[in-house]
Amino acid sequence: MLSRKFLRRTAIAGASLFGLAAIAVASLWELDRAFPPPLPPTLTVSTEVQDRDGQLLRAFATSDGYWRLETRLDQVDKQFVDMLVTYEDKRFWDHEGVDVLALGRAAGQFITSGHIVSGGSTLSMQLARLIEPRESRSLGSKIKQMLRAIQIERRLSKREILERYLTLAPYGGNLEGVRAASLAYFGKEPKRLTVSEAALLVALPQLPEKRRPDRNLQIAHAARDRVLTRMVSSGLLGEREAARAALDDVSGLRRTLPALAAHAAYAMLPKAVPGQPLKLTIRKSVQAGLEQVARDAATKLGPRLSVAMVLADSRTGDILGEVGSANFFDASRSGWIDMTKIVRSPGSTLKPFIYGLAFEQGLVAQETLIEDSPVDFAGYRPKNFDMGYQGDVSIRQALQLSLNVPAIRVLDAVGPARLTARFRQAGVNPILPINEAPGLAIGLGGVGVTLRDLVQLYTGLANGGRTHTLHDGTESANAESATSATILNDQANWQIIDILSGVKPPEGALQRGIAYKTGTSYGYRDAWSVGFDGRYVLGVWVGRPDAGAVPGLSGYVSAAPILFEGFVRSGLATVPLQDKPPGVFSPKRNELPVTLARFGAGADGLVQAAPTEPAPTIIFPPDGARVDLDTNSADASPLVLKLQGGRAPFRWLANGKPLIGIDRRRTATWLPDGAGYSTLTVIDAAGRAASVKVFVE
Repeated sequence: MLSRKFLRRTAIAGASLFGLAAIAVASLWELDRAFPPPLPPTLTVSTEVQDRDGQLLRAFATSDGYWRLETRLDQVDKQFVDMLVTYEDKRFWDHEGVDVLALGRAAGQFITSGHIVSGGSTLSMQLARLIEPRESRSLGSKIKQMLRAIQIERRLSKREILERYLTLAPYGGNLEGVRAASLAYFGKEPKRLTVSEAALLVALPQLPEKRRPDRNLQIAHAARDRVLTRMVSSGLLGEREAARAALDDVSGLRRTLPALAAHAAYAMLPKAVPGQPLKLTIRKSVQAGLEQVARDAATKLGPRLSVAMVLADSRTGDILGEVGSANFFDASRSGWIDMTKIVRSPGSTLKPFIYGLAFEQGLVAQETLIEDSPVDFAGYRPKNFDMGYQGDVSIRQALQLSLNVPAIRVLDAVGPARLTARFRQAGVNPILPINEAPGLAIGLGGVGVTLRDLVQLYTGLANGGRTHTLHDGTESANAESATSATILNDQANWQIIDILSGVKPPEGALQRGIAYKTGTSYGYRDAWSVGFDGRYVLGVWVGRPDAGAVPGLSGYVSAAPILFEGFVRSGLATVPLQDKPPGVFSPKRNELPVTLARFGAGADGLVQAAPTEPAPTIIFPPDGARVDLDTNSADASPLVLKLQGGRAPFRWLANGKPLIGIDRRRTATWLPDGAGYSTLTVIDAAGRAASVKVFVE
């Protein structure tokens, strides 16, 4: 039997050892707390500007000059991750930061061979080295690295460790992280790598400068093959699969990282938050296509000329593609200037809205004749682009041919102030000469707008008359909160769509089911083309950023071909144009009532002299009134319409469709077809019109 003395000594010794162990653990715990690893909550990474789907549009190097893109595991090919773990740290998912078996193997190989055969570093240890670079390869540095790895494992999950490694691993030059490397060496994100590409990216971080393929192609090739061989021996790849991968070429090209939407990307930089990508409404595929079209077009157009483009979704106002210049870095074309936001003369591109208001007021039909001949408006004498005149033309022909004189005749009847008020209602504020009221010259470009403004106005034509405020993600919260407004009612809007859809495409372009309008500013300084289908609107500007004249520049010749090519290269499927709304009045010429047969004609068919009476005004029902007529009842009573002013006889129209007869009285009756919004218009013998919009219940 053991003596009591022996048992007492054993108990004391055990207690002492336990105490020493507890002290050691407590000391390590305190050391761990006192000297934590440098693990910032977020890494210092490149600022990324992404498209609406999270694809990289543009990245900006870090302050120390590195391309370092934050990487998540769901952004990386799974097979690459499996190959990396197998090659670098096959027990990564099981150890606590240090792989004792791997260290023992490496030590044994060193003792037997006299040199390093394989390393024992885990991915956690490599991450420790990346976040806290060692000054030497001494034993002390290795021990510190091991302790740091244990500390890292206590603070981060395995997934977080992998993601930090994939973000910080060196890949040659100023490339850090697998995403930057994949984009630079393969031109794609590392989501779907080939076996050959994955093997090369596994091999590079061990000796990034020595193995970088753009400098040492043969060494990179050999390193990739060694990884493939290791994958076969580990059972991760089959021999045939590895052999096929070994036949793939290793590219010696280092590509530039994506640099799309330069102007919008730079505009987003003030909003940058470390570790958070910046988002634009742009779609990468659309942007890439438009930028290529702009570059090609500028090359053909010649030196000093630039191209700007905006493509928007008319249903939401989202800008899906915007090109501020043909080349952001081309100083000869002042590429740094964002020409989508520069105020310029729009030429004839506002004419559709002049005619749209005339349709809305019942002043014209498509086949209404209008005179294209010299005219003097109190000293203002508009002339056509070709300096010739067509004589009598239809409203449809006048707009399709973009004749200037008929447009100004119609604008004179509609009123320039009403046109600009409608623009402001749609969120566009045209720039007028200082201290000048809107005049007739605005119909031919005598006003300042931007390309964005034009596209915003045309979203109404593509969207049944409702415009949307354009936004790309760079705007302030107040700007983004703007919604929509009516630019034309749906009946008048359809008339304009129907006319513009019949404009002949430029030479060599295929008809894509789009409607479009061109314009050329005074002095051949700006060429425009704006087109749309049933959803998307694309605007094109061509000219010199310094506003210099360019002889021969015109919307149809210079900008329209770019418009059609832009629609093709955008990759967007064509959406059918708006269907004809119910109740739209679109008669043939021989079916026109006398007041619509010729613009400005009275009941006798003759053009009237300037009227001296006040213009007609509908006094009942008032504009915006809600009228209860019980339209579902068989004995519903008609609505009595009343007007003041104007010259008799009068013609009334409901939703663009004439009511029966022409009357000299200032009252009429109307029985609506059903409930809902309706537009009532009266036209006097001088061609002047007044309209109200009512809601029938």
